[in-house]
Amino acid sequence: MREPAGLARIPLLGYGFRPFFLGAALWAVAAMALWIGALTGSVERLDRFGALSWHVHEFLFGYVAAVMAGFLLTAIPSWTGRPPVRGGLLLTLLAAWLAGRLALLSGEALGPLQAAAIDSLFLVLLAAVVAREIMAAGNRRNLKVALLVSALALANILFHAELIATGAADLALRGGIALVVGLIMLIGGRIVPAFTRNWLAGRHATLLPAAFDRLDAASLAVAAAALVAWVALPDAALTGLALCAAGVLQGVRLSRWRGRDTWREPLLLVLHLGYAFVPLGFLLVGAGQLTGIVLPTAALHAWTAGAMGVMTLAVMTRASLGHCGRALTASIPTRGIFVAIIIAALLRVLASLAPAAGSLLVELSAVAWLAAFAGFLAAYGPMLMRRRAA
Repeated sequence: MREPAGLARIPLLGYGFRPFFLGAALWAVAAMALWIGALTGSVERLDRFGALSWHVHEFLFGYVAAVMAGFLLTAIPSWTGRPPVRGGLLLTLLAAWLAGRLALLSGEALGPLQAAAIDSLFLVLLAAVVAREIMAAGNRRNLKVALLVSALALANILFHAELIATGAADLALRGGIALVVGLIMLIGGRIVPAFTRNWLAGRHATLLPAAFDRLDAASLAVAAAALVAWVALPDAALTGLALCAAGVLQGVRLSRWRGRDTWREPLLLVLHLGYAFVPLGFLLVGAGQLTGIVLPTAALHAWTAGAMGVMTLAVMTRASLGHCGRALTASIPTRGIFVAIIIAALLRVLASLAPAAGSLLVELSAVAWLAAFAGFLAAYGPMLMRRRAA
């Protein structure tokens, strides 16, 4: 591979994971601080979009989108054999992402259409870059990833259109959540058993994760149908049944990946624990639809704070270590990061299941969330800004 030139010589612009993982972690801290400020009344800048809509949007289309960009821009060269996106193009993508975050904090300085156009640009550009790289290599197997990124870009545009037209963006936000859950099932279902298989094989284990088969295909098909039904018909009884069925099948799928054998390596174990929130989310959403006992916020936070929060942080740590030339093992600070994010997710789900203690649990969850990402910035920030270790 040729030596990088120009802007690509700057370590932070040398590979997609570097600026986007760093930006995602910084935004995870800043957005949570702003959200807490909105809840306490000390921050009013979010009122234009509605603080709750801003909070969900910035988690999905701000934080998660940045992690997704960092992961895909780093994984695609391995999938395609093409050189990585770096230098000026990577800086352009990063600038578009940052502009979107600022646009939604601009208050009255920008009109709603201008803010929407600026915020929508990043995912449109990312989808175009991902599609270009995959198609240029003739890598049709991964075209579905490009389609999901494109669908997420469309969901973000629909968020703004729905918010401007009706004052609420429930349909678009459900669509965004469903798409990210779909990406976790698709990509997580590829990397979790693969990483586990490699680690166990290196230790001469005789029992390895099951290979992808008809059960995996069926579980993905049922989950996709359930998510589509949830987006379009969230209150239908059949939707609740489909969600519960998807949760059971996803749980069975996860159980075949030998996660219980990875307890000696937290870097692997956390991937299994993060994915466990996927079936939990399906079951909680389905139970809420069918019984009304489980509050929607509990179910949704199993997917957002749980599956998305834990899985993204797990991927960020592993990819950063591997691509920065460090050993693929969890140090004590990394283990602390994992404990903090799992506690944050569990407390946020419990806050909705136990309303009497909800306020306290939400506050504790926020503290654990901030600790997890502050820990990531302290342990991995310098690594992301330096050249790869020899």
